[in-house]
Amino acid sequence: MGRQLRIEYPGAHYHVTSRGNERREVFKSAKDREKFISYLESAVVRYGAVIHAYCLMSTHYHVLIETPLGNLSQIMQHINGAYTIYFNTKRKRSGHLFQGRYKAILIEADEYAAELSRYIHLNPVKAAMVTRPEEYLWSSYRDYIGERESPGWLKTEFVLGYFGKNATESPYNYRNFVEDMLGEEYDSPLDKAVAATILGGAEFIRQMTETHIDCKQQDRDLAALRTLSNHPAMDTIIQAVKSITGDHESLAKKVSIHLCHIYSGAKLKEIGERFGIGESAVTQASRRFAQQLNGDSMLNKQIEQIKRTIGLSKV
Repeated sequence: MGRQLRIEYPGAHYHVTSRGNERREVFKSAKDREKFISYLESAVVRYGAVIHAYCLMSTHYHVLIETPLGNLSQIMQHINGAYTIYFNTKRKRSGHLFQGRYKAILIEADEYAAELSRYIHLNPVKAAMVTRPEEYLWSSYRDYIGERESPGWLKTEFVLGYFGKNATESPYNYRNFVEDMLGEEYDSPLDKAVAATILGGAEFIRQMTETHIDCKQQDRDLAALRTLSNHPAMDTIIQAVKSITGDHESLAKKVSIHLCHIYSGAKLKEIGERFGIGESAVTQASRRFAQQLNGDSMLNKQIEQIKRTIGLSKV
C-alpha cells in the first residue's frame, strides 16, 4: 500500500490520528496523558500550531489541528517524537511507539470542523469507556461546554463560533449538537475523505488538487491522484440514475441522494438544496438506502450498473 499523500500549506486544517504500534496502548496512566497534552501545548508555543480539539484514547489519539505556518510535518515530528522519547525512557524500552506515520486528513474547515469535533469528542462513548462525553477527562469536550477552564493554547472559539455569538449560547448549542448523536449509530465523517487525503466539497478538492498536488509525484501516489480527479458532478450522477431506474421517481431520488453523498464530493448543504431536504436528512437518507442495499441483489446490480456508467466501478 502506498504512503498517504501529504498536502501542507499555511492555514490548512487537519484531522490527525496516530495509533500505537501493533495497536498497543500508548497511554497507560494519567501522567502519560498529561505529558502528551504538554507536547500539544509546546507545539503551539514552538511551532505555531493551533489545536482546536483533541481526544486521547488508550491505543491512539485524535487531534483537530490548524497550521498557520504550513508546517504539519514539523509539528507532528515534535509531538510524536517527544512523546515517544518520554514513553520509552519511562518504561526502559526502545523502538517505535506509534504504528508507521501519523494519518492526517486535510479538511475543508467550514464544512467539517464542527462535525469532526463531535466525532472526536464522542470517541470515548463509542468505545464504551463512558456513557457521556463530559465524563471523559482526556478530551477537550469539557472545555467546549464550560465545565472546566480552557487552557490558553486550546482554541475552542473557531468551532463554537458556528453555534452562537456569545459565551453562554454557543457552549449550550454545541452540547445539544453533540448529544444529538448519543445512542445513535452514525458513520464517521472521515469515511467521506477522498483518497484518505482530503475531506471537503467538490470545489475544495479541485482547488487542493490543482494547487497543492504535483502530478509528477512518485508512482505510489498515482492511484490517489486519479481518485482525487474523478469526482463526478451531481448532474452526471442524477442523469445516470434516471437512465437505469426509468420511471421509478422515488427510487431514483433515493439512489441519487446516496450516490451524490458518497461520490460527488459536494457539501451536504449543496446536496440537500438539490433534493429539497436538510443537511442531516441527506446523511439519514443515504444511510437508510445503504441498509436497504443489504441482501437486495437486484438493487445492487442496478447500483453497479449506474457506477459503471459514470466510471465509479473502481473508485
